Amino acid sequence: MSLTVQEHREKVGLRNGSLLIDGEWRQARSGQTWTHLHPATQEEVGEFPVAGAEDVDEAVRAARRAFDEGEWPALPAGRRVKILHRYAESLREHAEELRGLQALDNGVPLSFGTVYAGSVDIAADAFDHHAGWIDKAGGETLPPYQGGDHLAMTLREPIGVVAAILPWNAPFLLFAQKVAPALAAGCTVVLKPSEYASFAVLRMVELLTEAGLPGGVVNVVTGTGNPTGEALITHRMVDKVSFTGSREVGRRIVEASASTMKRVSLELGGKSPALVFPDADAGMAGMTAMGMVTLGLSGQACVAHTRALVHRDVYDEFIGAAEMIAGSVTYGDPFDPGVLASPLINDKQLRRVLDLVERGKQEGARLVTGGERADGDLSAGNFVTPAIFADVDNSMNIAQQEVFGPVLSVVPFTEEDEAIRLANDTEYGLGAGVFTADAQRAFRVSRKLRAGTVGINGFQVEPHLPFGGYKQSGLGREGGRSAYEAYTELKTVLMPLTAEMM
Repeated sequence: MSLTVQEHREKVGLRNGSLLIDGEWRQARSGQTWTHLHPATQEEVGEFPVAGAEDVDEAVRAARRAFDEGEWPALPAGRRVKILHRYAESLREHAEELRGLQALDNGVPLSFGTVYAGSVDIAADAFDHHAGWIDKAGGETLPPYQGGDHLAMTLREPIGVVAAILPWNAPFLLFAQKVAPALAAGCTVVLKPSEYASFAVLRMVELLTEAGLPGGVVNVVTGTGNPTGEALITHRMVDKVSFTGSREVGRRIVEASASTMKRVSLELGGKSPALVFPDADAGMAGMTAMGMVTLGLSGQACVAHTRALVHRDVYDEFIGAAEMIAGSVTYGDPFDPGVLASPLINDKQLRRVLDLVERGKQEGARLVTGGERADGDLSAGNFVTPAIFADVDNSMNIAQQEVFGPVLSVVPFTEEDEAIRLANDTEYGLGAGVFTADAQRAFRVSRKLRAGTVGINGFQVEPHLPFGGYKQSGLGREGGRSAYEAYTELKTVLMPLTAEMM
């Protein structure tokens, strides 16, 4: 492997991180820091502060002042629109630098950084999209229901101080999905990036301040779930928490929000099925599903089609195509254009994936290929070879648990109703795919799937579309008008039209 972290760090200009509180970059009060290790080599990438409760309190109070006393919530719509559009252009101008920082953060290869779903472009497009709502998404004027001389209207007003908590796997997209609608609505933000992907986010925030955002409107507290995240989600001055991550943390956020009735948006993962019917292009379906599970993030994506429900007539063809993709995946230095997939993010996740692979074998699934820790030049990193399990029973752990690694479980079916039942037999409901040449079947099956987004013969996340899940995949939606409205409160105003007021 050619990766030398220090060389790449110097090339992209990475600096050790700082907190951003009320427009000032500084260190944590305690002096505590986190040293980030690159998942491909375990080399030190850099360090940043671990914000304690005192730092978080200062950040939230700065956001509170910026909301209650500052200009941002009342700034004319045209000025806010210009700042967000200016920022979107800045992201595009710095795309190469940001992709390099992400490669140092989480090992996602530069080759994937040019794919729309994993690129800086999708973040820029999200800011452009949400800027468009600033002067368009208003309330309504309604007639009196029971008569009378009064005017009834609704107003949309910013919700207040937002705690935005990001995961490590897709910092560009998830930064934009939370920060763009919050700023468009007129909110202020305290942002906590993952300790496993902070450097790209810190640079994105730096560019945001350079685009003209007033101090205190966006604040950044780096650090771990405890103390940093815990202090943020329990702070009484936070009005809304937006979180993407694990179900366990999501449940803790719901508990913590109860005392002050914080508004909550949660995206908590998935076990997304791909339903492959006998009239589908099974080869294309196999390559698509396995590509989602291996390329780029190595299956570390909440919406990846990690469960393939495949009709018995095309079962072998599907597995053959998936196996071909598994065999073509390359690992190594994420700055090498020939590298197609990332390592797992840390040793804990590596051990978890290997354990689930072993449990799958013990439960009787047939391991077609992969599922081993990579050796040789890759042995120092958190690499697992792409795994395909065939003849999986939907009750097995590998079919029910979110593996978050390059593992595809293939479940056979015979009838359409059976496929729908198996697809919905999960605690999750984030995404799904339907592969068929029959348009009527595609629509009929999509309507019956308990999932937030269903792709027909393909799948894509886009900034103008609502994205989120059913069941334990979360609460609320990100993207589109629904995301903008999630950062607002709806107020009703009743005004009597008396002679004196006329």
